[in-house]
Order: sequence, then structure tokens, then C-alpha cells
Amino acid sequence: MDYQLVGIGIATLLVILLAAVLWRRRTADRRASKNAHDAAQKRDAPVDLGQTYDLGVTEFTDHHSGERVAVGKVQGFVLFVHDVPDAVDEGDAIRATVTSFNRNNTSADAQYEGRA
Repeated sequence: MDYQLVGIGIATLLVILLAAVLWRRRTADRRASKNAHDAAQKRDAPVDLGQTYDLGVTEFTDHHSGERVAVGKVQGFVLFVHDVPDAVDEGDAIRATVTSFNRNNTSADAQYEGRA
């Protein structure tokens, strides 16, 4: 019996099994993410136009206009906050007023009002 061939066969089998487990886990994560996204699209926005909310800045992104925009959430609902001063960092609490919703009401733009 060639033990080297048996060892290579077992190693190959273990690699295939590991790949299958990781693929299933990733597929389940994607399914859960899609389900959460679909549910979010069906719910009413937890914010109202013209109302001011306190939120934490989770990150900054570049708006299509080239403007630096703060991203934060109110009850899981994403707000893109404009005109945030450079002194504000990720993790800072700010106050912003909702100015408009995107076309599917899954996120909104807001105007920076100050620190919370």
C-alpha cells in the first residue's frame, strides 16, 4: 500500500470538505443579508421629513458631487448627512435634519445641525 498516495487523497478530501463548508456558510450569510434587505425595503422609514435626529457617524463616503458625506443610522435606517465639518470623526454623535428620501425610501439625505 502506498501511504503517500493515501495521505494525498485524505488531504484532498479534507480540502474539498472545507471548501464545501465555507461555501455553504457564505451562501447562508448572503441569503440572510438579502432577506434583511428585502424586509427593510418593505418597512416604513423610522424617520420623518423635516425632523431632527441624533445619530452616530459610522463612516464617511464621497457623494457623487465630490462632497464628503457622513453616514449614520437611526433605528437601522441609513442617513447621508451633508455639510459635516472636517472636525467631526467616525464615532462622533451628531444631530441632523432629514431633507429628502431616496426613490425607494430605503435611505435619506440629511443636513448637519451640530454635535449631539
